[in-house]
Amino acid sequence: MTTVLLDALVPIFAGLLLGYIAGRRGMMDNVNVRNLIALVMTFTIPCALFSVISQTSWAVLEKQISTALMIAWVFAALYAGSYFWARRSLKMSVSDAAVLALTVGFPNSTAVALPLFATAYGPASTVTAALSIAVGSITISPFTIALLEADKSSKGNGISLETILGSFPRAFARPVVWAPALALVWVYFGVHLPSYINRTLTTMGSAAAGSALVLTGLVVSAQKFRFDKSVFCTTAAILLIQPLFALGMTLLFHMNHTQVRDITIISAIPGGFFGSVFGKAFGATPDAASSGLIASYGAGAITLAAWMFVMGKYF
Repeated sequence: MTTVLLDALVPIFAGLLLGYIAGRRGMMDNVNVRNLIALVMTFTIPCALFSVISQTSWAVLEKQISTALMIAWVFAALYAGSYFWARRSLKMSVSDAAVLALTVGFPNSTAVALPLFATAYGPASTVTAALSIAVGSITISPFTIALLEADKSSKGNGISLETILGSFPRAFARPVVWAPALALVWVYFGVHLPSYINRTLTTMGSAAAGSALVLTGLVVSAQKFRFDKSVFCTTAAILLIQPLFALGMTLLFHMNHTQVRDITIISAIPGGFFGSVFGKAFGATPDAASSGLIASYGAGAITLAAWMFVMGKYF
């Protein structure tokens, strides 16, 4: 178990640390990162998502429908709770609250879940990991972009439901959103891509995890790390409240052992980088989100190991 966790988590810490040190030491510009954001969110991650999902059969995905719905419910519930907490208790703007909510609600499945599940539970379990990426990318990610777009258009004068709905087309126009959705459609209709296209997507997608981690470290390096009540609550929501909620929901709906384990472990993964990256493009980089993200990785090695031990021993 120790080797499995080290194999999965050490590369994550290394990538984040590399980006953070590069930004703090001036080796890379941590202010003007538009080009790096374009590389990660427009090319590498969409290719990785499409590649993983499109190479899974529909028969396998169909058996995962209940799992995907539960993951969507867990992500959405934590997203909504975090958003309203940020707005009402922390008095954040719409954009800052959306970034914080996505950081809490969408774990770093892209960089952590796939290698962790493949190593700990076997290649077959990576289907659930891939679905968790697709669910987050298709649901709360475009909603976050829509909120950011709407808040930017309103210039801080308040947003309406009509404004948010009007922003959705621009949100779904982003490759990181439509790529996994298109992959699901591809699989459903049984479309088979030529081997050279699959290899191209795999090659481009292979750079996703590393480049995304460096980008995340670079973005947060532009801000000072602080640890206060809001950061503590953010970290607790990511590492404790979300997996507890996931465990409770899966047991309440009498899901099988594998589903309970997989959904809970996914929910226990440290915070995702999508919130920081989306927020950077809109000038929304709340300290609670960036510091909470860093803190979740600092404590995540211990808490994730604990959750894996509990799930293996008692469930």
